[in-house]
Amino acid sequence: MDLEKRPDGQVGQPVTPARPTVPAQSAPPAEQPVQPMAPAQAEGCLAVAIRIPVRIVVLVLVVPVRLVWDALAVCGRFLYRNALRPVGRGIGAVLTWLCKAVFVWPWVALWRYVLVPIGTALGWLGRTLFVVPLAWLYARVLTPIGHGIAWLGRVLLVIPAVWLHAHVLRPLGHGLRVSLVWLGKAVFVWPWVGLWRYVVVPVGIGIAWLVRTLVVVPVVWLYEAVLTPLGHGVATLFRWIFVVPVVALWRWVLAPVGRAIAVVAREIGDAFGHAWRIAGHISLVVGRFLGTLLRWIFVEPVRWAYRSVLTPIGHVVRDAVWRPAAAAARSVGRTTRLALASARGSIRQARADVRRMLFGAPQPVARREPDTPEARTLGSSTTALMKD
Repeated sequence: MDLEKRPDGQVGQPVTPARPTVPAQSAPPAEQPVQPMAPAQAEGCLAVAIRIPVRIVVLVLVVPVRLVWDALAVCGRFLYRNALRPVGRGIGAVLTWLCKAVFVWPWVALWRYVLVPIGTALGWLGRTLFVVPLAWLYARVLTPIGHGIAWLGRVLLVIPAVWLHAHVLRPLGHGLRVSLVWLGKAVFVWPWVGLWRYVVVPVGIGIAWLVRTLVVVPVVWLYEAVLTPLGHGVATLFRWIFVVPVVALWRWVLAPVGRAIAVVAREIGDAFGHAWRIAGHISLVVGRFLGTLLRWIFVEPVRWAYRSVLTPIGHVVRDAVWRPAAAAARSVGRTTRLALASARGSIRQARADVRRMLFGAPQPVARREPDTPEARTLGSSTTALMKD
């Protein structure tokens, strides 16, 4: 336990350390206590006069209906338990047996005692009448006949055809091939070979020598002795007449003039750049001068007037006029709301007195919920279904 220290140095009351608070959701919600019923108040004459006739009429009308309903309910339960349920079970069993007798058992008997034996007999009959005779016929008759036909075909057709091909057709084919090859060469190859070797080749060689002697040699001599010196002379003349003057003009006139023009253009561009930068500095100085002049002529007087004249006047108006007027308006509104609330309370109380005189005071009902709503927490419920 610590002692509380005051600012003047004296020791005060002992200070109890604060306990940690438990979250609201960890504690179970406490059950709301049932409020005791308030004592009955005096009832009005109108309620007492109406209550007895109404109760009599309701009793006369409801009691017979409830008696009939209870009697019908007892009879219905007895009838269902002792009659309808056994009869339903019996009818269900009869319908099940009838359905089996009509739809299941005849088809089962038909399949088991008719279709299965007939199918078995038909299978044995088919195997006896068709499968066994056909198998014996294939094994004992068709197979030996087929083997005999194959041996006869091999002896009568295959062996003579092989001997005819080996001893007759092959030598005859070789002879025909040799004869045809020799005849083809004698008719189509040898004449054309002799024509090419002994006629076309010598004639072609002669024509080539004649062309080379009469055409190629004079043309070559004309190109070497006439056209080549003439071409060199024309090229030299064209170079001295056109090329050399153009080169001299470019080298000694156009190139120096172009370099001079380039130097002049570069200097003009540099001059424009320096002038542009100097003009920027000058415009900056002039702009700052004009800005300062405008600030001292217009801005500073307006600022001084706002700070030294308008602001004090506004404070005076706010403190002397606006705030008192607002306070007066708030007080008038508050007084008006209080008067209206008092009038509404008076009217509500008069209406409650009139209702109590005519119908009597209402009977209080026991409630589990408190009259004043509590603060909502995580551990408490907000609906009637979630309350304990």
